[in-house]
Amino acid sequence: MSGRQSLFGVELDPLTMDETVQRCLEAVRDGRQLEIGVVNAAKLVNMRRDPRLAKAVAGCDLVVADGQAVVWAGRLLRAPLPERVAGIDLFLRLLAEAESAGLSVYFLGAEQDVLERMLRRVAERFPGLKIAGSRNGYFDDSQQEAIADAIAASGAQMLFLGMTSPKKEIFTAAYGARTGAHVVHGVGGSFDILAGVTKRAPESWQRYGMEWLYRTLQEPRRLGRRYVTTNAAFLLMTAREFIRLTPSSASANRSH
Repeated sequence: MSGRQSLFGVELDPLTMDETVQRCLEAVRDGRQLEIGVVNAAKLVNMRRDPRLAKAVAGCDLVVADGQAVVWAGRLLRAPLPERVAGIDLFLRLLAEAESAGLSVYFLGAEQDVLERMLRRVAERFPGLKIAGSRNGYFDDSQQEAIADAIAASGAQMLFLGMTSPKKEIFTAAYGARTGAHVVHGVGGSFDILAGVTKRAPESWQRYGMEWLYRTLQEPRRLGRRYVTTNAAFLLMTAREFIRLTPSSASANRSH
C-alpha cells in the first residue's frame, strides 16, 4: 500500500482512479467500511477556515485529489499524486461496478425534483442497478440519526451523498458508520449533473484545470466571487509552501 502524501497539512492517498475503485470493491467484499474524502483547491482553502470540515476530511479512510490544481500543487510541493480522481467520475465508475456485481446503492441529496430526475436517468443508464433507497438532502440536523438508521435498514452497500460541503463531510463523520454502508462517497453536485440540471465542463477544460471557470460561467452570480477568492487563496497557499520548501530561499536570506 502506497504511503500517504502530505499537502498543506492534509494527508492524501496517491491513488489512480482504478486503484481507488479497487479499494472500494475490496471494502465491500471484506465487509469493511470505507469513507471517501475528495479535495479540490476550494476545499483545501476552506479546511483552513473550518476546523469541523478539516477534522471530517482527516477522518476519512481514503482522501483523493478531486481537482487538477491539487495534482499540480502536489507535483510542485514534492507530494506527487498520480492523477486526478474526480468525484463524479468515481461515482459513475462505482455505479457501473455495483450494477455488474449486484451491489445495492442509496442516494442521499439534492432537491426532491432533481433527485427524481437523476433516478430516472440512472435507471436508463444502469438498468440492472439495485437501488436500495433514496432521500433528498433537505433535512435538519435533528433528523440525521433517523436518516442514517433508514439507510442501514435498506441494506445499501454503497451510499452516495449529493450534498454540499461541509454538510456531506460532517454527516459522514458523525453517521457514516451508523448507515452500515461499506462505501460512503460524498459526490457534491454530481446529482445535479446526472439529472441534467447543470452541465459538466468538457474534457479539455478539465484537463487544463478550468472546470471552475466553466461552472462560474453557468452561475456567475452564485459562484463568481467564491471561485475568485478561493483560487487566489489557493495560489497564495501554494506559493508560501513552495518558498518554505525551497532551500535556496533560506540560504539567500542568510547571505544578505
